[in-house]
Amino acid sequence: MTQAPAASSRSFFSSLSLWVLLALVGGLAAGAAASEYGLPGGAGTAEAVAAAGVLWLNALKMTIVPLVFSLLVTGIASIADAARSGRLAAKALMWFAILIVFAVIYGFAATYGLLAIWPVDEAGAAAVRAGAPAPPEGLGPGAPFTEFFKTLAPANPVRAAAEDAILGLVVFAVFFGFAATRLPDRLRLPLVAFFEAVGETMIVIVRWVLMAAPIGVFALAMGVGLTAGVGAAGVLLQYVSILCLSLIGATLLLYPLAMAFGRVGLGRFARAMAPAQVVAFSTQSSLASLPVMVERAVDALSVSRATAGLVLPLAVAVFRITSPIANLGVVIWCAHVFGIEPTPAQMVAAGLTAVLVSIGSVGLPGQVSFFVSIAPICIAMGVPLELLPILLAVEVIPDIFRTVGNVTGDVAVTRIVQGGDARAEADPGI
Repeated sequence: MTQAPAASSRSFFSSLSLWVLLALVGGLAAGAAASEYGLPGGAGTAEAVAAAGVLWLNALKMTIVPLVFSLLVTGIASIADAARSGRLAAKALMWFAILIVFAVIYGFAATYGLLAIWPVDEAGAAAVRAGAPAPPEGLGPGAPFTEFFKTLAPANPVRAAAEDAILGLVVFAVFFGFAATRLPDRLRLPLVAFFEAVGETMIVIVRWVLMAAPIGVFALAMGVGLTAGVGAAGVLLQYVSILCLSLIGATLLLYPLAMAFGRVGLGRFARAMAPAQVVAFSTQSSLASLPVMVERAVDALSVSRATAGLVLPLAVAVFRITSPIANLGVVIWCAHVFGIEPTPAQMVAAGLTAVLVSIGSVGLPGQVSFFVSIAPICIAMGVPLELLPILLAVEVIPDIFRTVGNVTGDVAVTRIVQGGDARAEADPGI
């Protein structure tokens, strides 16, 4: 009974991904054709199409603040509950934290390195910028580094939300979430349930908005096609390649990590991971890959069933190592397209936001988590959000490598938590 909605949701979003991708291609083609042969109705038609795209984008934006806040509160509550469940859970959470921080550092290094080798084509970037909706005013250089620290604790959280001071809002949500875990159950449980309900309500709204994604993406893509023409396809191909290469590199780095800290041979770990990675590649779902992950961890990596039964579901619930890597990659690529050079303070803010938002976005469908995870990082780094709907249309390709990397990281951490080849007994603290 509980698996049917999840399967239905995956089927819905898989079908939606196809329609959105077709809308992207159709919009770019229609825009390029209109640029070459003229658009019926002229400027009036172009403005109407642009308005439809902006309306759809604004409908997505309106869910960001309540959804991010509620997901962080409930995510922190789940982590705190897991940490209290025993030593194995605490050790797993420690490794999750270490690897997420590593993922942020790697995300910056890999994306900037790849863009240094393969820069964004300036002509294509200019055409895409011209075709995207106009970004809001006031997106200039970030505040000095000393001012950055002052914004970590917002004097007025409501004002921070209204002004898109996303990092201050995220920090407040983290403090709020940890403070809520110290309340007695009679107060904590209803409070967490309230924010869980708020988050689920926002997700319902996002799903409603995403049902119109083919129309919104077509309108936005047509605006890009009117100015960029077929040149936009080359820029998007470079974006997908940069993102996939960085994710593949991160996945490969997990192999020596498992060898060094999990005390397992390279060939053995690779053979153990292959079936789980095939499932992840085909389903793009860590949850759907969970049964085979458990089986391979127990049978091929000598992990005790108690350890696998605790760490792997916990990893699927709160850990997504590729999230900061891919999300930072999207934002950095957008920054290059818009010609923005983030300050050190903005980069630190983006890194912190990527870490914290990754906690709350775990378990959301790819199309929902894409916007919810990346928009706050864009805001923290001072990058406009206007390209995100276009990039959402091609997210289905990087999402494959996101999932493969997540599954690999989950099993690697499980092996590391287990330790040597001996099958450990269940943690008496559980």
